[in-house]
Amino acid sequence: MRSFPAFYLIVFIFIMGSLGVSAQTSPPPPMPNIPVDTNTKLITYKEVVTQKGSKDSLYIRAIEWINSFYANPTDVTRVRDRDNGVIKGIHRFKLYYLDKDGSKREAPMCEYSFSIECKEGRYRYTFTDFIRKEASRQPIERWLDKKDPAYNPQWDDYLRQIDNFVKEASTSMKKGMRPPVKIIDNW
Repeated sequence: MRSFPAFYLIVFIFIMGSLGVSAQTSPPPPMPNIPVDTNTKLITYKEVVTQKGSKDSLYIRAIEWINSFYANPTDVTRVRDRDNGVIKGIHRFKLYYLDKDGSKREAPMCEYSFSIECKEGRYRYTFTDFIRKEASRQPIERWLDKKDPAYNPQWDDYLRQIDNFVKEASTSMKKGMRPPVKIIDNW
């Protein structure tokens, strides 16, 4: 019987080494700066945006934005107070996680409250009261505590997803709240 050739040993080592390299994953993206309200201790995204327009015109633009952004805007909004320029609503969206095989899987829903308050020349939006929708309602502020005995690294990814969602919504809102462009047809 012949001895095991060195060539096969080198090929075996090369293959095993490349498997180890391919199994490595890139580090997770850095955690975003999640804003927590100092009074309520709740995760709260809030901004006052200066925008040309009367309280009423900003309110109408906000309703138009809601109608374009949410699939079911009448179900989402709970308060539509045109006289005071206030819109309040509750919305849910799916969170996802990657399983051990790297497949994208649905996690429980995330629910939040939002409001848009319009005044002359400005409006304020607020996204807050984030909870994880399961059999019971779980506030997500717990996900910020890495010392929690139940801490799960997936919580960081869920927080990133929530942060991305709110940033996309606020960017879309700012675009939708701009005054309409008037096209003059001089023919």
